[in-house]
This record gives sequence, structure tokens and C-alpha cells, in this order.
Amino acid sequence: MAGIDVKDQLKELDSTLTGIEQVLDLDAMRRDIAELREQSADPALWNDQEHAQTVTRRLSYLESELNRVEGLRQRLEDVATLYEMAEEMDDADTRREADDELSGLHKSVQQLEVRTLMSGEYDAREALVTINAQAGGVDAADWAEQLQRMYLRWAERHGYPTEVYDTSYAEEAGIKSTTFTVKAPYAYGTLRGEHGTHRLVRISPFDSQARRQTSFAGLDVVPVVEQSDHVDIDETELRIDVYRSSGPGGQGVNTTDSAVRITHLPSGIVVSCQNERSQLQNKATAMGVLQAKLLERKRQEEAEKMSALRGEGTSSWGTQIRNYVLHPYQVVKDLRTGVEVGNPTAVLDGDLDEFIEAEIRWLRQREAE
Repeated sequence: MAGIDVKDQLKELDSTLTGIEQVLDLDAMRRDIAELREQSADPALWNDQEHAQTVTRRLSYLESELNRVEGLRQRLEDVATLYEMAEEMDDADTRREADDELSGLHKSVQQLEVRTLMSGEYDAREALVTINAQAGGVDAADWAEQLQRMYLRWAERHGYPTEVYDTSYAEEAGIKSTTFTVKAPYAYGTLRGEHGTHRLVRISPFDSQARRQTSFAGLDVVPVVEQSDHVDIDETELRIDVYRSSGPGGQGVNTTDSAVRITHLPSGIVVSCQNERSQLQNKATAMGVLQAKLLERKRQEEAEKMSALRGEGTSSWGTQIRNYVLHPYQVVKDLRTGVEVGNPTAVLDGDLDEFIEAEIRWLRQREAE
């Protein structure tokens, strides 16, 4: 915003923030918060643990969003006052303080603006994430495990609860696949642009000759199903297998055959869950994962039909989306948005917001075309 008059910058930020407040509908948000607070104060709520956790998560999210918007409005008013003080006192230090605060405020408003772009049918849902090792052997399995850690660390940074449903460990190192949920409102809308193939280039720690290795891992993101969703599943079209849960190196996690694998025969979709001690609980969770996968497949088929009617080509953005290069130079680059970061270590530790915000804008623009 360099080169723009301070008054114009403040006016522009005020206009942007007002638009955000209108889209988020703060009055409705306050009403929802009051209703959820009333529900959470009822001791009977905890008779249904799952519903109670949904209520408290939703309440926490709305309170955080409201505080965030109100905090930005207050900061905008404060920075305007700070500029007035600097001008009245002709104080260079106060002016620099105001400039720094204005710069930070502009970035915070831009980040919040991204939230208003998530208006898809399922964007407000929690996210179900599946990661699979692809080409690259043991390096790919190790890379899949690094990606799992990266997304779990990203969720942890934002205070989003996660639950790992199933992890299939590779024989030598890393994982073959993993499925987990990010239990936060708008998690699907936030992460859906991460769907696709992630490519890693590095010196392989598993190669005795220290050669450079390229590895691939695929990431799938679908919205978590809700009670209002209708997904027909014919029990006769399912193959259900039970087996003993296993950990790294083949060690047993449970001593009973409590893990459940469900194969949906018509589609070939396979889901599994082993995080619960009870076979019935694992089966219920796996069925929920299967419903989410089938719902997303149905949505994609409908989108492809609409594209065909419009004479458009099929979507190709779900292929290779990002390169993580650790050798001979260090960079992480998104192939769609062009966002490039020269610190892969920070990215792999969960610092993904710059990539995610850019791809949300990219997806919105692409869908509007």
C-alpha cells in the first residue's frame, strides 16, 4: 500500500472491513453465540458426548470469529487515533508506530477477507483428509508421513482438534496411508485446495549413495457428512473385514481383532478405522468415512455433468499441485498460484497459511469464470 495516502488507506480498510462484517452477519453470529451458550449451560447436554463436543466447538469458533472481527474494528479506530496524535505532536516515532500497525492491520484484514470467499455448499464443514504414498518407494512412504505431520501441525497451530482414524504403516519407514479429520468449522473450505499430488525432491536418507530422490504423495480432502446428508448405501454391496490393529514395525496396538475395513464393491472405495478399542465403534466411524467419500464422488459427478452441459473440459487441478525441493536448493512452490517460499522447514512444520489463502482466492476466481 506504499504510495497511497494514509487517509485513503484507512478509508479502504474501513470499506473492506465493513464488507466483511456484512458477509459474516455479526448480528446473526451474536444470536447463535447466545443460543449455543444457553445449550452449553444445560447439564443434560453432556448425555450425548458427540453432540456436546459439536456444540462447544461451534461456540468456541463463533466467539473467536466475533472477537477477531471486533478486534480488527477496534485496531482500525486506534490506528486512526495514533496518526492524529503523530500529526498533532509532529512525532516521528509515533508516526513509525502507526505505520507498523497499519501494515499489520492490512495483512490481518486480508486474511479475514479470505474467510468470506468460502461460500461453497460444503465449505463450512469439518474436513476428512486422506494421504497416500505414491511413486518413490520407501521415500514416498516417509514423505506421506511428513505430510501427515505437516497438516496435523498446521491444525495444532490454529487450535483445531484432529482425530486420526487409521494409519497403515510401511514396512521399512513411513506410512502407506492415513485418514484423519480436522474438527473445525470451515476446515473443508480451508483445506479443499490442498487436494492433489505433492512432490518432494531431496537427498534420500534411505540411499547409501546419497542420491537425489523424487517422491510423490497424494492428498484427498472431503467434507465430513452430517445427518442432513442423504447417501444410499446398500449393505449387500459392502465387504466388511475385521483385523488386528497394528502400529509401526508391525507391532500390535490392540490384542483383539477390532480394526474394521469396509470395501464398497460398486465404486472400489476402501476405508478403514482402527483408532477405537471397540469393533462396533470402528465400524461406525468407517461407515462415516465411506459416506463422506461417496458424497464427494456424487458431488464431483454432478459437477462434471454441469461442465459437460456448458461445453467445458473436466477439472485437472487435482493433479500435481506443489513442489517441495530440499536439494540442490530449497524452495516450496505452488504450481497453480505461483506462491513460493524459500524456507521448506517452516512449511513442513505447518506454516501453510500463505499457500492456503492464495489457493482459496485462486479457486474462487476459477469457479467464477
